[in-house]
Amino acid sequence: MNGWRFVLSRRWAGYLALTIVFAIICVLLAMWQLARRDEAVAEINRVATNFDAEPTALSQALPQLDSYDPSQEWLTVSMTGHYLVDQQTLVRNRPLGGDVGFDVLVPFQLANGDVFIVDRGWVPTGQQQDVPDTIPAAPTGTVTVVARLKAGEPHLDNRGAVAGQIATIELPVLAAQVGLPTYTAAYGLLASEDPAPAERPTAMPKPVPDEGAHLSYTFQWIAFGVLAFVGLGYVVRQEFRRVNEDDPEEQERAAERERKRLAKKTDAEIEDEIIDRTR
Repeated sequence: MNGWRFVLSRRWAGYLALTIVFAIICVLLAMWQLARRDEAVAEINRVATNFDAEPTALSQALPQLDSYDPSQEWLTVSMTGHYLVDQQTLVRNRPLGGDVGFDVLVPFQLANGDVFIVDRGWVPTGQQQDVPDTIPAAPTGTVTVVARLKAGEPHLDNRGAVAGQIATIELPVLAAQVGLPTYTAAYGLLASEDPAPAERPTAMPKPVPDEGAHLSYTFQWIAFGVLAFVGLGYVVRQEFRRVNEDDPEEQERAAERERKRLAKKTDAEIEDEIIDRTR
């Protein structure tokens, strides 16, 4: 009897190595999916904590012009000052509800002279041209604004825009355009204005809690890694039966397996197999 000595060959060592490598890759992908789920859950928790919280004074939330921490995303802040309406800028290619339009950015100057960029909301692309048909005007005079913090966006290569527009909310670029001390790490999504104008751009909706299918994918990758060893075990077993097919003990086991297989079949299925063998 040859037994299991065949598994000590270089060929089967290679199969085992490939299986281990595949399983390691599956584990790494599972950990990556789990990390992505953790990020999604952290975002859900930030929204739940910050979105509807009582407003914090902007100067307290962001003591410096470059202050901002990711944990402050969606944090509600309040400020009083006036809009620099002549410095209004549109952000191109902003999706909302399946449509593409523009975000309306208006610099907001505080009493101490510092400027905070406020995203007043979204307006659709015009019917006949690649600019909005109308843009609700920002209120003039002294205004109290409540906004939700968002991090500034990075520069995108090969993305240009015409005068009065910008491709991304790149705060240092906006600060250079304003020419005044400006917050360069965070801007605000408008929540409310007091006094409130008769009309304003469409407000950004509250994010819907959704952690995605990352946990399911994690389990799937772990299952794939386990199935790789199950598959290897099956192939080893089949090879064992082939290598030892002349051994009396293995022949007895094979006969028993065949008996059990036939016991599960109907008479018609057995007859069909016999006919197929005689053809």
